Amino acid sequence: MYIYDFEVLDYKEEKVNLSDFKNKVILIVNTASKCGFTPQLGELEKLSQKYKDEGLIIIAFPCNQFGAQDPGTNLEIQKFYTENYGVTFPIMAKVDVNGKNTAPIYEYLKKEKSGLFGPEIKWNFTKYLINRNGNVIGRYAFSDSMQKVEEAIVENL
Repeated sequence: MYIYDFEVLDYKEEKVNLSDFKNKVILIVNTASKCGFTPQLGELEKLSQKYKDEGLIIIAFPCNQFGAQDPGTNLEIQKFYTENYGVTFPIMAKVDVNGKNTAPIYEYLKKEKSGLFGPEIKWNFTKYLINRNGNVIGRYAFSDSMQKVEEAIVENL
């Protein structure tokens, strides 16, 4: 199984094949609207704009599992992200990243790259970096600096 084998739903509930992002460097992030780390959306958008022409794609997966910090509908979330942080990168439908209803893409990501304390995601804004060959090569916590994330992105562009 590879990252490109997955089909996910965007915020409009339309199918997106991750194979559409072959040969790109992908950063997948579980996001939330009402989190102390929500301003990372603006930082992620800056990275997206800076490196999209070199092959970076950032994909947001809103999640309401941590402190119920993304309670809105998919359309409300998309509107909030774009109006407040200027997000232009793809926003997917809300997913669970842990537990019995974990989205298949997150089952795969956690299996491929465990965190410091195991595979479970501990909070919003956990980031997975996938290289151009489709390999999950990095996992970054909400607390990791965006500079660290950017350096890893640049190494793989």
